[in-house]
Amino acid sequence: MNANVGGIDRVARIVAGVVLIGLAATGTVGAWGWIGVVPLATGLSGWCPAYLPFGLSTCKMKK
Repeated sequence: MNANVGGIDRVARIVAGVVLIGLAATGTVGAWGWIGVVPLATGLSGWCPAYLPFGLSTCKMKK
């Protein structure tokens, strides 16, 4: 399992995940806000399974 989520992408995923979970926990949005667990997990792990079929990676290229 190689990392395929780069720096800015990771930060954006973590922030979006925390915001969605926070909104769901406070009742601001419905239960769908708990979907924030997915971007939070992929941001923290640095690996996104949805990138695999398309061969995508936002990590910096190694020389």
